[in-house]
Order: sequence, then C-alpha cells, then structure tokens
Amino acid sequence: MLSNLALIACARLVCSSLLIENIVTFRRQDGMGLPNLQSIMRNPARQLIVAALLFVSALTIELFALCVFGTVESRLADVFMRHHAAEFKADPNIVVIDIDDQSLAAMQEMAGLWAWPREIHADLLDALAEFSPRAVVFDIAFAERDRKRPKSDARLTESLLSMSPHVFLAATLLPNEDKAPPFGLQEVQTAFGVKQAGASDAQVGLLLPNAIDSKAWRLGLDNSDVDADGVLRRYRLRTVVGDWNLPSLPARVASDLGTALPAGDSILLSWPASGRIRHHYSDLYRSLTEDRPDMREQDVRHLEQTIRGKILVIGSSATGAFDHHLTPLGASFPGVDVLATAIDNLVNDRYLRVVPPLWPFLYGALLIASLTAAFAKRMNPLAAGAVLLAVTALSLIAADQAMAKLWMLPLATPLIFAWTWFLSAALAGYLRERRTREQAVSLFRRFLNPEVVRRIVDQGETVDSMSGRTSEISVLFSDIRGFTTLSESHPPQQVVALLNRYFDRQVEVVFKHGGTLDKFIGDCIMAFWGAPLADPQHASRAVAAALEMQENLLLFKKELAAEQSDLTDFDVGIGVHTGPAVVGFIGARRKLDYTAIGDTVNLASRVEGLTKDVARVLVSRETMQACSHDANVANVTFMLRGTFSVKGRAAEVELYEPIGKNA
Repeated sequence: MLSNLALIACARLVCSSLLIENIVTFRRQDGMGLPNLQSIMRNPARQLIVAALLFVSALTIELFALCVFGTVESRLADVFMRHHAAEFKADPNIVVIDIDDQSLAAMQEMAGLWAWPREIHADLLDALAEFSPRAVVFDIAFAERDRKRPKSDARLTESLLSMSPHVFLAATLLPNEDKAPPFGLQEVQTAFGVKQAGASDAQVGLLLPNAIDSKAWRLGLDNSDVDADGVLRRYRLRTVVGDWNLPSLPARVASDLGTALPAGDSILLSWPASGRIRHHYSDLYRSLTEDRPDMREQDVRHLEQTIRGKILVIGSSATGAFDHHLTPLGASFPGVDVLATAIDNLVNDRYLRVVPPLWPFLYGALLIASLTAAFAKRMNPLAAGAVLLAVTALSLIAADQAMAKLWMLPLATPLIFAWTWFLSAALAGYLRERRTREQAVSLFRRFLNPEVVRRIVDQGETVDSMSGRTSEISVLFSDIRGFTTLSESHPPQQVVALLNRYFDRQVEVVFKHGGTLDKFIGDCIMAFWGAPLADPQHASRAVAAALEMQENLLLFKKELAAEQSDLTDFDVGIGVHTGPAVVGFIGARRKLDYTAIGDTVNLASRVEGLTKDVARVLVSRETMQACSHDANVANVTFMLRGTFSVKGRAAEVELYEPIGKNA
C-alpha cells in the first residue's frame, strides 16, 4: 500500500513539476509577454529546482500532517529497539506476580478452576501487607460479582481497604459498539482521582471492578493503544471523555507515587528484553499463606528483598487469559508485562523521546538540495547514488545509536523522499539525455550517413556543443550546367522529378565518402568534410566524392538516354576548396541549419563557378596539397589548369583538375 502511494506521489510530483515549470518560469519575447516554453524546457536546472521544491513541500505535508510513512518509521524503530532491548534492564523494584499456566495447575486443588474465589487474592494481600510493598497493582478485571460467594468478594474489599491507598485496580473504557449502558463519570471521579474540568456530566461505557465495593476503588484505565499495524508500541497516559481526563492505570500509579507525568496523551515505551523479577502466583501464595516448615531462611530473605518496598503487579500470562499483545519484541507479550513495562517507563523516566518533525524535515530538505545541486552540475548518477547510499547507512547507524539513548530519530521519511527524488531525477536525466540523443539523430540524419550519426550520438554531442566551432574542412559545390534552359523548355513537374532522381544519387555519394550534406541551393549541392567529426583525410574524401559524382553524372545521363528522355542536355561543375571555416547550427530559434560559413566556403563556390569551359571538377591548391600524402587518392593525379582571378580576392587562385588513373 505504501509503495503504491509512493509511486503515485512520485508520478504526480514529476507531472506537476513540468506543469509548474511551464507556468511560473517564463521569458518575455517580442514585447508580447508570452512564456518562452521552449527556453524553459531547455533549462534542466530550473526543472530540477522546481521539482525539488515540490518534493520539499510534499515532505513538509507528510511530516507535519499526513504521516503516511508513520508505520515505516515505527517498524524501523522496532528493529533498533530489538537491537538494544538487552541493554535496557528492567527495574528490580517492579515485580510481576504471574498467574501463569503453572499457577493455574498448582492452585486448582485449592482454588478450583479460574476464576478463583476473591478471598484467594485477599489472603495474598493480607500476607503481602506484612512486607509493606510500595504499591500493589491488579491487572485483573473483578467485573462480575460472585453471587454464590458474596462473602468472598467482601473479604477482598476489606483487604483492599486495609492496604489503601497502596492498591490500584483496572477499569476498561468500552467502545461504542459494545453498547454498554452509559455511566456518569461524576460517580467515579474520586475513584479515578480526577476533578471535573467543565460543567457537563459525561456519560460513558465503563467496565468497572463491580465485585469490589467502590469505597476501595483506586482506578486507572487499562485500554491498549495499538498502532495501525497492530503493534503495541505506546501506552496512553490519559483519555479525554467530554470535560474529563481519565488517567491510565500506569499513569495513576506513577502519579500517586510522586512521579511527574510527561506532557501529551501517550508515551512510546522502551522494552527491556530481560531482568524483570517475577514470582509464580502459586509459589508466592504458598510461601506467604501456608505454614511451611521446610522453608529456608534464605528463601524468607529472598521474599523480603523482592517484595518489601516494591511495586507489585499482579496479572495473568496464562494461555487461557487471552491477554497477549504484539510488541516490538515479538508476539504473545503478556498484558501484565506490558503494564509493568509502562509503570517502569514512567517511574524511571525511561520512555522514548521522539525528535520533533522539524529536524527530519531539515535533514530531508538538505538531502534533496544536495542531490539537486549534484544533478544540476551533471554529477554521475552512479556516484551520487553511492554517496546517498553511504549517507543512508550513516543515518541508520546514528538512529540506532540514538535508540540506545532512548531517542527515536524518524529518518525513514526523509530518506524515502531523498531516494525517491534521486530515482526521479536520475530517470528524468536519462529521459532528457535520451530525448537529446534522439533529437541529435533526427537532426543529423538530414546531413550525415547513419554511421557518422551513430558516432556523434555516442560522443554525447548536442546542438549547443556543436555550434560555433572553427574546423579545418573541405567544401564541395556541385552545380548543374544548363539547368535554366532545361527549366524553361520543360514542365515543372518533369524538371522536379529529374532533380530528385539526380540528387538521390549524388547525396548517396556524399554519404558514402563520409561527407556532411549542407544544403541544396536550387540545382546546386553543398557538402563538406571534416565536421562535425574531425577527419584528417577530409580533403582526399572530398576529391574522391567529386570524382565519383562526375562518374555518377555520366551514368545518369546514359539512363536518361536509354529511357529516350529529352532531359539529357545538362552537365555539372564541381569545385572543392580546403581551409578553416566556422561550423555549427546557425539560424533563427524556429529554423536552424547545420552549415559552414567563412571565406573557405565562398572560395569553394567561386571555384565551382570557374569550372565552365575548363573541367567538370576543379580543386584549389590547398586541397591538392592536403591530398598529397593520402593513400585514398594514390590513383589520382592533379593537372594544373592555371591561375584564375576570383571576385573578392586580390591574389589569383591556382586550380587543379583531379584525374583518376583508371579514367
């Protein structure tokens, strides 16, 4: 149930963070005051901060209001309690007189089956009075009068009155579903030792020790306070009924013995694993009420030491009593021991203190803020997870040590939120990275062959990281000769179909040689080599592509002739130049192109323009020199075609025609 709630909360927080980020974070543009959502979505740091604030807000609500993870906190505290229970020693001044299975069997001949005649308890009380116990607390209901032996009940009343005010009896607050007849609390306010806080006389269902005269009543409630998971971890100090505050039995005992009660309605119990002094009821009864010549002096001294001045709790751990509870130490914990533990906690101030929720909140907020900073700085998620794991281990060790000092540190909730935030941020980072990679693939498939795209994505490149680079590249321009005349003499649909067929062939050549397709400029193709991935052989690859594009043109024209097409009257010019250029995504926010700009690009375009009446393919001296030591063009010779004046340049340009040896 809790895990489902956590997943639902996590999903809502992630969705809410995206929504709020789009609403509250904006930038004005074009004077219209509209949110620039694209700018927001591109800012992961802002998303992290907003999502972190949402998590901190959820942590606040959880710690100070909902407490959904309260059971998780309690069960973690149970682990620490079991670890240190052996260190918590029971107070030797609180002694249990146990009506266990052995006592029921041993007393059967004398007292019969349970429930015994009340005079049995009276005999024991009279004998205990000689040792002056500090208090005697009965965890026995005495609810029904013994109609067959009324004198037996009267005898117990006399014994209680003789030991008053040192004997305490249990009363039980009945739930509404029991439909108990209403009982006016004014009738028992003296028995409970309380004063009316208001003017009303509250009516409530109570199970009272009716077998005993009310003059001998010194009452406290023995209702168990069980948590949502069925574990008894706390004991109620007082129960508010109308204008009345009815004390619990342990609170009544501790208060009457002079112990100041803590604030609040209940306490968290610390549970000693051993050391509680206990007597079998049957053994103690025989020792104190029967004439036993075989009783040794040391046995008498032992009874003296374990009874005189002690708080005696009389109750039953017998199987048939059905008074067993699930506690942090395990199941079947006898109710009489729960009562003795609660009295021990109060009298000796040994109950657990819970750290106020402000401190777990600050701790959780610190963890979330630290993780946010780590993710904002793009820290490796595995490293961040390892650090968080170490912090978690140290936190649990600290909580365990605090339990030894009777402090409960509720650290499960901040750790749950921290881990949920870590997993959410790591997942969001992974999805964001995956989205970036997919965008990169989508973008570069327009320009590059799939193998180059894969290499770029593997290196984690992004639009920003690949913009504004200055690279040494080789630029190729390929233009169709006679295209204007062709366009004027043929229908547009026919011309477009021709261009598409031609471009399909030539683009494949560019990709085959590892080139980047820049753009189509009318009937012109622009491509370059050496970016986005550095390539020391960019010049030779560009020249090889130019030569193959030339061969491809001739094959394409033969196909057209075989088809008896009249669109064969065109040719191409291809120019290549090598040099530095600025490469990256350039354009407006709504339209970006991956392109190269600079003098190298301009000169490559001029070289292509000089191919007319000279050669189909011309390259600059810089390209020829860059190819001179490359084995990829070992079968290519460069023929000087002269020097040419180029618009915009003072110096003439030396151009060469690459010729394949197999041509």
